[in-house]
Amino acid sequence: MVYENIQVQVTGGTIPEEEIKAYVTHSKKTYPNRKIEQLDIHVDGDFVDLRCQFAPENFERIRRITGYLVGTLDRFNDAKRAEVTDRVKHM
Repeated sequence: MVYENIQVQVTGGTIPEEEIKAYVTHSKKTYPNRKIEQLDIHVDGDFVDLRCQFAPENFERIRRITGYLVGTLDRFNDAKRAEVTDRVKHM
């Protein structure tokens, strides 16, 4: 079942569609800054276990290079770029 662009899977029993919609709404309120791709609802008698699978998030890599925290080298001048290429990497 798909509800509000979220794939919903119910295991271990059956629950009414109205209750499924309430769990989707609850999950979206619990994780407002994350995109939920799938919601697994496991029914165990009177108890329900909810498990959300989130969409991957983009992130920018930040490194300390020549004393500066940078994500990319596009704002470095020629001298700083040369310093980056000349440095020795220790592993």
